[in-house]
Amino acid sequence: MSRKIDLRLILALLGVAVLWGTTYLAIRVAVQTIPPWFVTAMRQGFAALILLVILLRKKEFVWLSWPNLKRNLILSSLMLVIANGLTTVGEKTIPSGLTSLIAALSPLLVFIGSVSIGLQKPSLKGFLGVLIGFLGVAFIFREGLGDLLDPNYRMGILSLFVAISGWAAGTIYTKKYSGQLANIFVDLFYQFTFAAVVQLILAFIFSDSYAVTNWSLHSFAAVLYLAVFGSVIGYFCYLYALKRVTAIEVSILSYLNTVIALFLGWLILDEVITTDFLIATVLIIFGVFITNYKKEH
Repeated sequence: MSRKIDLRLILALLGVAVLWGTTYLAIRVAVQTIPPWFVTAMRQGFAALILLVILLRKKEFVWLSWPNLKRNLILSSLMLVIANGLTTVGEKTIPSGLTSLIAALSPLLVFIGSVSIGLQKPSLKGFLGVLIGFLGVAFIFREGLGDLLDPNYRMGILSLFVAISGWAAGTIYTKKYSGQLANIFVDLFYQFTFAAVVQLILAFIFSDSYAVTNWSLHSFAAVLYLAVFGSVIGYFCYLYALKRVTAIEVSILSYLNTVIALFLGWLILDEVITTDFLIATVLIIFGVFITNYKKEH
């Protein structure tokens, strides 16, 4: 008997793949004139306001119990403050295509983390995929090690690797406790609100300039796009999908994000794609595929 197609799940997965693929471009445009921590603070703040309006209109706004609030604050810290925040910081000095390619490594970290805490069984195939994926990293920097001498570039790369580590940890944590998340919009409201407050504090601490007059309309429009499509709709699709499939299966969508981000970066921002970069892309995507491939029984 054939299994019934879950159209909502398919739409959620497509939402994660396509929408988050476009966010790398939007972040790059936003940080051109707006300091990164202000970008991400406004992104989460606007998203929180949108969700608050929705929840109040539906009369679904509730105060969370302390255990649920604690879980949401942990998720917010990992996936929004660390992962989203540091990705935005990284894109100030790193092209959107390279950012998305580094982010594509997150499924490999999810696999390693899932194995280490017993959510996934170790396999030779999985570790072979991890090895191939990180071989791709070697191709990224094969001829560009000298770039790491630039402190801004080095800090951007470091920010991105910390970001994907936070994302992987958040993905594993979300899957482990997904059954305890009752209302996705309520959970996201608290996560976005907490992240916005923390990131606004970080913005005033780490930003060189607070002059709003320097912010362009294009950058501000990109922030609004990130709030609506990247945060509210994107994270709803992500958490909806995580309730129905494994963390690994959802995380592999990051390589679709990468393909979309690479194309948009090349098309709109004139980002250069070298042969080494293409080889690195193939290796990383192939590594992710091998790690997560399962035969149909």
